[in-house]
Amino acid sequence: LEMSDKSISEVIDGRRLRSERCKQSILDACDFLMREGNLVPTAQMISDRAGVPIRTFFRHYPDMGSLFRAVDEAIKPEYERIFLETKSEGSLSERIASAVELHAKSWEQNKAVIKSTKAQLWRYQALQENYARLNRDLRKDLDKRIPELKEVNADTREIIDGLASIEMWVRLRDHQKLSQARSIRIVHQSIEVILQAAMQKHD
Repeated sequence: LEMSDKSISEVIDGRRLRSERCKQSILDACDFLMREGNLVPTAQMISDRAGVPIRTFFRHYPDMGSLFRAVDEAIKPEYERIFLETKSEGSLSERIASAVELHAKSWEQNKAVIKSTKAQLWRYQALQENYARLNRDLRKDLDKRIPELKEVNADTREIIDGLASIEMWVRLRDHQKLSQARSIRIVHQSIEVILQAAMQKHD
């Protein structure tokens, strides 16, 4: 029996939908494994968790690099939305606190993917580019919330970027085992002291 154009279209749409669902299940499985602490899960681990054959996995993601790029890109909209939802108002101290709290929120929500990305920077060019973009976006966000940063010298600005960095947050939270609240307080106070001192010296 010949199929009508409508029937053919419905079949194609159904296949496309199943394909998208399968790809999403693979992404979700990878995300779950990373959140459990496996920052570099294998294709077999991911396909087992997703409940798909390994051949299906590689049909959607020809290599692990393409998968990790997809995972990295998947968090981008959520990550950017966090910054768009919060306005920066108040005194210098209040604006620094707001920026640090916002960055902390984004890191805590996405730390598994971020740590996985860092663990594989040496391997994939796309992850290097994504990570560089992330750091540029964080720097731009600080500029927007704390325009006083334009008044300090280049060395002071780099120190503040270091204090506000992902690496600093990971050190405080993972290596020094500090609470989120205490880590926020330390970063906030450090940036405020250094920025205030630099601005007074500039005056």
